[in-house]
Amino acid sequence: MKTILAFDLDDTLYDELTYVDSGFAAVARFLEQEKLAGFAETYAFMQTRLAGGRGRIFDDLLLHFGSYSRRNVRRCLTAYRLHKPAIQLYPEAVACLARFKAYPLYIVTDGNKVVQYNKIIALGLPALVDRYLITHRFGVHHAKPSPYCFTRICAWEKVEPAQVVYVADNPRKDFIGIKPLGFRTIRVLTGQHRSVEIPEEYQAEQQIVSLNALDDALASLFRRREPHLCKR
Repeated sequence: MKTILAFDLDDTLYDELTYVDSGFAAVARFLEQEKLAGFAETYAFMQTRLAGGRGRIFDDLLLHFGSYSRRNVRRCLTAYRLHKPAIQLYPEAVACLARFKAYPLYIVTDGNKVVQYNKIIALGLPALVDRYLITHRFGVHHAKPSPYCFTRICAWEKVEPAQVVYVADNPRKDFIGIKPLGFRTIRVLTGQHRSVEIPEEYQAEQQIVSLNALDDALASLFRRREPHLCKR
């Protein structure tokens, strides 16, 4: 049986907080270039303020440094979203994608279209996977937990949902929409959601501590050992 592997992006293939850090540095550089505040001070403020969440962080930043205006908030947000991120794949993600390169590989990720595209390019993923799907390109209503992008994968690959495995980290939205349709699911306990406990209907069929354990999880999922699940 042909098997398709699909992966989430943020906190599944790389550490999302490294993107946040890269974005803060871009905003701090912008503010320094505009002579609104110094790089070191603004960067440090954002790092400290992050403990309270990302909401309104640029509002608070500009208020603190006496440069607040709605226009400046928008300019900070633009600097954050359009910057070229300094991020890297988890080492285990590099090894995993190489190990499964004979399989059809997909990425399905939510988020701002430009932001997610810049991440994908910075991580070198177009050379490592067959196709990446940014759900917001199809409309926000097709973001997870919508199964829309997953059903498209089935159509492209001419397979049933039971032949598509989604590997992701956020149980709040990653699995609840696709499990009832028969898609197979594996949760990787990495990133900001690794300690989240949630009702059974939201959980994946399998849990792994890192992508290094994906081989065994797939073998368990399909009740047989590698090699190998049928490739292309």
